Amino acid sequence: MSGKDEDTSGDLALDRLVFFSDAVFAIAVTLLVLDIHVPNLPHVVSIEDSWRAFFDLTPSFFAFALSFLVIGRFWMGHHERFRSLRHFHARLMWPNMLYLLAIAFMPFATAFLGRNLGHFVPELIYNLSMLVLALVAFRLAWVVRSVGGDASRPYDGIDLILAALVCIALTFWQPLLSQWGMMTIPLWTWA
Repeated sequence: MSGKDEDTSGDLALDRLVFFSDAVFAIAVTLLVLDIHVPNLPHVVSIEDSWRAFFDLTPSFFAFALSFLVIGRFWMGHHERFRSLRHFHARLMWPNMLYLLAIAFMPFATAFLGRNLGHFVPELIYNLSMLVLALVAFRLAWVVRSVGGDASRPYDGIDLILAALVCIALTFWQPLLSQWGMMTIPLWTWA
């Protein structure tokens, strides 16, 4: 391996890659909540109307919680993969960047879903986003393994790809239930 592919002089390049990635994850989960718009109540309003305005945000709260947990799951996977690396490798840059691109798109997909819960196109866009994210995560895991990361779990990420495919299939059958496909992840996990 040439010096161009691997920087063994220190951990600064790897640390910078991980810190940048962590920042993108943090910004993405923060943006999720910023899209939940606080109701603008009139000066005089009944308690019932105040509660109704709050509960009208239920789809947005659901989408926020779902995406927070999904992004959190992907962050945990990223953390596990990169924890096994000892040195920076230039081959990590583009797969990691594509991974972060998919993470950065999640707040939009979440907002579209939250405002239109149960509608086919927003559900499909969200689920396709999950599939893209799962695929780029799988590719990133493969690259991490190929440059010296933990190789003990060669099928790491297949569970997320299969769960995203289940969600996409459910979208065509019952869009509102399609998000429950993520609950199937434990069924697909390779020990």
